[in-house]
Amino acid sequence: MAKAQSKAAAAPSPEHRLDEGAVTALENGSHGDLFSILGAHGGGAMRVMRCFRPGAEAASVVDTSGSIVAELEPQGAAGLFTGTVPGTLEGYRFRFRHGSVEWEEEDPYRFGLILSDLDAYLLAEGRHYRLYEKLGAHPTHMDGVAGTRFAVWAPNARRVSVVGNFNAWDGRRHVMRHRYETGIFEMFIPGVAPGEVYKFEIVGPHGEVLPLKADPVGFLQESAPSTASVVAGLVEHEWADGQFRAKDHGWQGRDKPVTIYEVHLGSWRRGEDNSFLDYDALARELVPYVQEMGFTHVEFLPVSEHPFYGSWGYQPIGLYAPTARFGDPAGFARLVDALHAADIGVLLDWVPGHFPTDVHGLGRFDGTPLYEHADPRRGFHKDWNTLIYDYGRTEVKNFLVANGLYWLDRFHVDGLRVDAVASMLYLDYSRNHGEWEPNIHGGRENLEAMAFLKETNERVGEYFPATATHAEESTAFPNVSRPTYEGGLGFHFKWNMGWMHDTLDYMEKDPIHRRYHQHQMTFGLVYAYSENFILPLSHDEVVYGKGSLLGKMPGDQWQKFANLRAYFGFMWTHPGKKLLFMGGEFGQSAEWNHDQSLDWHLLQYPEHAGVQRLIRDLNTLYRGVPALYEMDCDPAGFEWVDTSNEADSIITFLRKDKHGGPVLVVCNFTPNPHHGYRVGVPRGGFWREALNTDADIYGGSNVGNMGGRRAEDFGVNGRPFSLELSIPPLATMVFVPED
Repeated sequence: MAKAQSKAAAAPSPEHRLDEGAVTALENGSHGDLFSILGAHGGGAMRVMRCFRPGAEAASVVDTSGSIVAELEPQGAAGLFTGTVPGTLEGYRFRFRHGSVEWEEEDPYRFGLILSDLDAYLLAEGRHYRLYEKLGAHPTHMDGVAGTRFAVWAPNARRVSVVGNFNAWDGRRHVMRHRYETGIFEMFIPGVAPGEVYKFEIVGPHGEVLPLKADPVGFLQESAPSTASVVAGLVEHEWADGQFRAKDHGWQGRDKPVTIYEVHLGSWRRGEDNSFLDYDALARELVPYVQEMGFTHVEFLPVSEHPFYGSWGYQPIGLYAPTARFGDPAGFARLVDALHAADIGVLLDWVPGHFPTDVHGLGRFDGTPLYEHADPRRGFHKDWNTLIYDYGRTEVKNFLVANGLYWLDRFHVDGLRVDAVASMLYLDYSRNHGEWEPNIHGGRENLEAMAFLKETNERVGEYFPATATHAEESTAFPNVSRPTYEGGLGFHFKWNMGWMHDTLDYMEKDPIHRRYHQHQMTFGLVYAYSENFILPLSHDEVVYGKGSLLGKMPGDQWQKFANLRAYFGFMWTHPGKKLLFMGGEFGQSAEWNHDQSLDWHLLQYPEHAGVQRLIRDLNTLYRGVPALYEMDCDPAGFEWVDTSNEADSIITFLRKDKHGGPVLVVCNFTPNPHHGYRVGVPRGGFWREALNTDADIYGGSNVGNMGGRRAEDFGVNGRPFSLELSIPPLATMVFVPED
């Protein structure tokens, strides 16, 4: 018997059988090119056929009628079967047996290429701005067979496999085809349907099996703490916002009213059991509220999938996946559509500035620093313990630019607010001497990040000219909101962080000390027109022990509310577009807590309801009076009347529209009222008191001017006319001339 075995081993193997090295590599998962050995190969009268199905005891090939064409022979012990089939065979399936159980499967290795030559060229050039149509997981049909095509970039990997429940998470089963010209791995897997969870099993350049990776271009991920991607494909939604999107391209431009309500979806409002509202519930409740309050836009804190809820979305893993905490991507599309139906624009916080180190994410994706910069001086944020993208790498820049366009394209978003721009622009951002390396010119600017931001803004303008980009940039970096053809970064607007810090610091001071700091309220006009500014009172000002906006205000309960109302009046009449974080609009008392709803019960109290009514009326006034917005970015639209009365902390100024039509603003930042106070104005006639933050309907003391005052031919403040006013305590008033 032993001699017979020896004789059989010495006989030449049939042509369809693999050499033992290939069998071993297949069985231990080290074979990186299964398309070269599995499926049908060769030509002529007979073709070689091989399949690999761990767990099967027998395998045969059946034609489209279900008839057996060939019985395959087992080779090795792990489920490899080999044989030959007629060369005329076209469509076929494998029939497997284990014990008494039989089943059939399509051959994943019989399907052709996924990326076209044009796709490969554009990806290699870094100009595939719709790469999300090719990369990721897309349910589709190939050769009449239903399944899902997968594609992922991992140029330094030895092997990439798709794993999931459909193959028992066995990385040997679906080894992807390597497109060497692009570094893309691709594969069509029959039978994989929407809803299937999956990850990529990657063998790095040194043969190491990496932790399973989520899909960088996945369109849906499991809810945390689970981390797998979910087959979903591009969002399917029948959009009804054609009329909204047909508006003039400049509808959110420099000369238009822009007043933004910043929202964290997980804590704006919650269910009775403190559960999240889903996208549809938010559409039912958030949309009419924003519409009633008169905001022109909502701005959502990042909605890209993020494993750590406490990051508020600012540490995203799935840049292409709306977070599953609130539903599926179609639900988010319905929310955007509902906002558009209410004539409300949608802005998204977008985070290309850093990404977390979670093992299922982008860090060392193919076993090398692929998405992150290889040098930790440029690839790691010490402050946030996160990684930094390699903005100079062609494919990484393409990945990020395409992601920004993706939200504008597939979800009809109207603009992107780019987070942490300052951290991207400076190589020495939050780094000590010796912890950073200068650029090629010896400077501290990150030239690659600058080029990336410029390209993003240029592509947004090219493909979606009605949308806008906003920069959260906290330094004096020049020309952030100037066009790239003028040497700028190309953003439409920049957050005015200096104005926010100065004015909040002033408002936190006891009024008795404000006389010494009035410059904090006026200094912003020195640089107000160096950029196209947004005045932000964002989430950053009501977290980490900073307290709420109301809590920052000095004095007793009445004075706190009066201070806040006066500040809001000053903000809404100051040059610059407006942004207010949720809860501020009704004077929330407590610091924002992302783990619970806003304190909506406070609206039962007149003081809080009064602040809410004031914000609604400020938005109405702002949107209805062109002098308050048309010249926000033009120095001709602003004029100081008097800033010299520091002793009484009274500031007066004019806002003007494109035709010079003026509006007078009077601010009193002490609790002392004044009567018979003269303020100069440029024209005669009746000046209507259009808004007074001290009105009793807002919770004030109702000191006012009986609806307005007629200008007298008595010049003060260098103007030919003047108004004799009663100025209420801790208040802002707005006067509009009635011609």
